[in-house]
Amino acid sequence: MIGRHTGIDLLRHGDTGQRSYRGQLDDALSPLGWSQLRAAIFGRSWDAIVTSPLRRCAEFAQDLARARRVPMRVDARLAEYHFGDWQGVPIETLAQEQGDALARFWADPVAHPPPGGEPFAAFRDRLCAALNEVAEAAETQRVLVVTHGGAIRLLRCEAEARDFGEMANIDVPHASLHVLPWAPPSKQDQA
Repeated sequence: MIGRHTGIDLLRHGDTGQRSYRGQLDDALSPLGWSQLRAAIFGRSWDAIVTSPLRRCAEFAQDLARARRVPMRVDARLAEYHFGDWQGVPIETLAQEQGDALARFWADPVAHPPPGGEPFAAFRDRLCAALNEVAEAAETQRVLVVTHGGAIRLLRCEAEARDFGEMANIDVPHASLHVLPWAPPSKQDQA
């Protein structure tokens, strides 16, 4: 990535009470999830908010934007990775029934996606395109992006020039904030 680095705050959604790869399942936040998010943003401010369309992100983002009177937009490209056949299956079940495939995915998600899962290149491309747009706004505004654990891990690998096999080692707890230095392509590179 070429260009001036911008600071963007990524916020992972709070707890949903579910214990599996949720992916693009549209879960609501649990009461704990709402509390986690409120605590995470306490004393912080932003000029704009961009959110995943999934309820566990969008409902909190809408609530925050309304309370703080800041503009908010929904960007479908910020949705979580689609885990295909693994979506909604408890991780313990996957580990027991498909442990080798799960280990391969964690070690190299590009080469070993879940059965029926979103192509990893498509996931990367949509997230990077969304962040490039956010970064343009972040040159003059403080922007909060409300998204998902897998999205944050991928974006951190991309921004930090880390191998995608390291995604599983990046700690992204519920309601965690991550300052992301993101360098959007320069206007010259887009021409």
